Amino acid sequence: MHQLLPERTPLNEEQLRLFQQLLPALSQEQVAWVGGYLTGLVANVATTAPSPGVNADITILVGSQTGNCVELAEQTLQLAASRGLKAVIKDMGDYKFVQLKAEKNLLVIVSTYGEGEPPDNAKELVEYLFSKRAPALPQTHFSVLALGDSSYEFFCKTGIDFDLRLEALGATRTHPRVDCDVDYETDAEAWMEGVLSELASRVATAPQAVGFSLPSVASTSIYSRKLPFPAVLLDNIVLNGRGSNKETRHLELSLEGSGLTYEPGDALGVYSTNAPEVVETLLQALQFDGTEQVSIEGEASSLFDALFRHYEITTITRPVIQKYGWLANNGELHEVLDDPQQLKDYLFGREVIDLVSDFPVEGLSPQVFIECLRKLPPRLYSIASSLKQHPDEVHITVGVVRYNSHGKDRKGVCSTYLGERIGEDTTIPVYIDRNNNFKLPADLTTPIIMIGPGTGIAPFRAFIEEREALGATGKNWLFFGDQHFETDFLYQTEWQKYLKNGVLTRMNVAFSRDQSQKIYVQHLMIEHGKELYTWLQEGAHLYVCGDEKSMAHDVHQALLHVIATEVGQDYAEDYVTKLQKEKRYQRDVY
Repeated sequence: MHQLLPERTPLNEEQLRLFQQLLPALSQEQVAWVGGYLTGLVANVATTAPSPGVNADITILVGSQTGNCVELAEQTLQLAASRGLKAVIKDMGDYKFVQLKAEKNLLVIVSTYGEGEPPDNAKELVEYLFSKRAPALPQTHFSVLALGDSSYEFFCKTGIDFDLRLEALGATRTHPRVDCDVDYETDAEAWMEGVLSELASRVATAPQAVGFSLPSVASTSIYSRKLPFPAVLLDNIVLNGRGSNKETRHLELSLEGSGLTYEPGDALGVYSTNAPEVVETLLQALQFDGTEQVSIEGEASSLFDALFRHYEITTITRPVIQKYGWLANNGELHEVLDDPQQLKDYLFGREVIDLVSDFPVEGLSPQVFIECLRKLPPRLYSIASSLKQHPDEVHITVGVVRYNSHGKDRKGVCSTYLGERIGEDTTIPVYIDRNNNFKLPADLTTPIIMIGPGTGIAPFRAFIEEREALGATGKNWLFFGDQHFETDFLYQTEWQKYLKNGVLTRMNVAFSRDQSQKIYVQHLMIEHGKELYTWLQEGAHLYVCGDEKSMAHDVHQALLHVIATEVGQDYAEDYVTKLQKEKRYQRDVY
């Protein structure tokens, strides 16, 4: 590393000393990140993006459920500005459909969640695009960045739909669509570079000098998804009573010294490792001993460490089985790959160990094997605390996953990491994942309705703590459900305290296994439908957190039933759509 000389830098003596102390302690990846971070700050000195009211050459249209697409849009905007391109970000939920005909350069950044569903803020635009009202777009040049999770059947479906539909409407593809998995950063940055290079060759550029000041140290942090903070574990408590069928843990982590901040509704990203025994079992099936050397993005590693720290070795995704299938000269596996239903059936409940055991490959090399796998992604947990109540701390609620499928005991990767494999001296790599689509109303007098069974209760603990700290006067109504009252009433004493002191206005609970006929939160919604509708008419915001596939769907149907009962079936869909458009119906579902 080059030695910096005082006379050749604009730094004073103390700044130079601190800089030279820091550099030798950084890895190559960290040096690259710091360089990129500082480059971004410098770019802002010379250039800026136009405000939403200013005419822009490029529209970045964003559909996001949790916020990742928003962050990528902001990154694209900054990169465009550094090249002198005038761009503006528009949320799909606020987008005026009539503007579509006027778009010249359209960049779509959109995610897919669940079983091919568009984000809540994108649903109306998707319906419009596929309706007879959608206009011809011969003047529009476009490109799509799609986010998804390849463990789901309809990987990146919303982005694919946008891409094909815009083309069908006559728009010209400026740059090929890129489909990103959960480890999306590298692919997303390549898309940004590619599409902005294309646009820079066609669109006039004009960097604009503006006033700029560095953000205060108190409001920023160097830690992010790319450079997680090593958080110290403060507490790890089992919330369930003895005899419960579940293991739900409340974890408290220290953020002291990180500079990280969050708001209720945000999530904590956690980087875990795989269980050592799962790694050993996989190595045995592959007939490797783990000492073999492999390369991970140019860095040498033992095979054991690669499988332990860097790669997903449980969940099988379609791309994984397809890559492995090319190596396996096995007719049965090719039959599975050729039949969508057989492939879907095989993927369900199986892991990488099943794939390599069922279809062994002769002469498979460690390097070729790991190149079939996807990177081990971070897991996201809804934050269960308010920073105002717990300075320098973050709390999460984790349901530890254990089950048996196809004759084998299985473990959730991150949940058992947090539940079994961390101790007092363990530091946990974390970052804040912001979710601007799941936020408390700014008006402290606004009533809120919260529906969160099981670990879906987590963000509502944060909501109530925040409302208490702010002295909010708006009413708060909580629906909670789980299996048994005696063993699974998560945070029971806290809710009783909030009911007693009036912070929590009312609470309705459903314990599904405490009677012969199962009762869930959606049944309580219907039972108290008239009161729920009254709250909505008073301006209440309604929030849902938890499982998307069954619970959130059932809750949505219950909400439609409640509204239909009060105002008629013909108006229910429009009423709920209006709630979503006004951001009074928000969901954090997974």
